[in-house]
Amino acid sequence: MAEILEGVDLEALRKEVREKYREVAEDPTGEYHFHTGRAHAIRLGYPPTPLDRLPDFACEAFAGVGNPFYWGGPTPGERVVDLGSGAGMDSFLAALWVGGEGKVIGVDMTPEMLDRSRSMAARLGLDNVEFRDGLIEDLPVEDGWADVVISNGVINLCPDKIGVYRQIFRVLRPGGRMTVADICLERPVPEEALHDIDLWTG
Repeated sequence: MAEILEGVDLEALRKEVREKYREVAEDPTGEYHFHTGRAHAIRLGYPPTPLDRLPDFACEAFAGVGNPFYWGGPTPGERVVDLGSGAGMDSFLAALWVGGEGKVIGVDMTPEMLDRSRSMAARLGLDNVEFRDGLIEDLPVEDGWADVVISNGVINLCPDKIGVYRQIFRVLRPGGRMTVADICLERPVPEEALHDIDLWTG
């Protein structure tokens, strides 16, 4: 992992990721190399309920790669951390599942996505969810706070994956769990590809 960190310009990668997801936040229906929106979530197998409780405006900038709720959603009263929460759809679903006694914290590093997710939460009247500015390899969440950590298509964008999992371990309570949907490679990435920021985001 140290070699990967040495071979990747972290600031250039983060800048590129922020730029890509700024575009999605500002124009969810634009042309991208990935799908977005409610129809995309349905294709990925998201459960009809509570997805049907979210209006289209809360789903249109969704850009996940899979369904982190395939194994079931969080339960009432649980506390959830959403890594790379983006426009917030997964956080909103988690907030509906955990109810008023639960709590959801979404963490993202793209200002425009944070603005969008916060305004969407306010429009939806979800006061059990908040969105914090931060990196998933340095989570702004206290030790042992979470019952569940979720993530959708974000860990693959971070070169320090071991660092991310250390953070997940840190914020989970003993016996807590994580449910992650992401892109995985079956073969090692060529050294020259690691240095190509466009390949990380494209």
